[in-house]
Amino acid sequence: MTPSSGKTRETGQASPLYIFVVASLLFLALAFFAVGQAGAARNGAQSAADAAALAAAREQRDAFELTLDDLGDLLDGELIPTLDGCGASHSYAGQNGANVEACAPLADGRWGATVSVRSQKAVGDTILPGTDDLTAEATATAIVVPRCSFDPSEDGDSPSPGSLNCEGDVLDLDPTDLPDMSDLFEVRLAED
Repeated sequence: MTPSSGKTRETGQASPLYIFVVASLLFLALAFFAVGQAGAARNGAQSAADAAALAAAREQRDAFELTLDDLGDLLDGELIPTLDGCGASHSYAGQNGANVEACAPLADGRWGATVSVRSQKAVGDTILPGTDDLTAEATATAIVVPRCSFDPSEDGDSPSPGSLNCEGDVLDLDPTDLPDMSDLFEVRLAED
């Protein structure tokens, strides 16, 4: 009779299972890294699109030649300038690692611009097939909105054509010294 040592034929069966679990976890970690890499590229492209759209809308605002006759209609939103403004978008997109794919003034009754960009760098080599040459794309819209409202003068003999109410500060207009466009209008990103 041979003594029994208590060992069974299942000894060592956990090793292949352990190797499979570790390899699966490693694959998942690399896949999450690839998804994170793509997300970072997308966020970078969105930042570039935001900067380019803001630059285009700011260029539109600053290039507008303000006259006293246009002031009331401009502040009321009845006059929408159709300036291009896309020259500055290329510079700001490039500084943020992207190229402008499209830039156009808004045609929906708002004053501003929409810019679409594509990242200059690809997502890169990951474990996911087909990502080597993929680049991120993003679009942003910036609008020019008034900071002030115009109240025309009721006195026809007044040297001032009216007053501006700019966020609570009221000032009489001097027809020979109109405020800067940056004092009258702000540029901000739109939700769409």
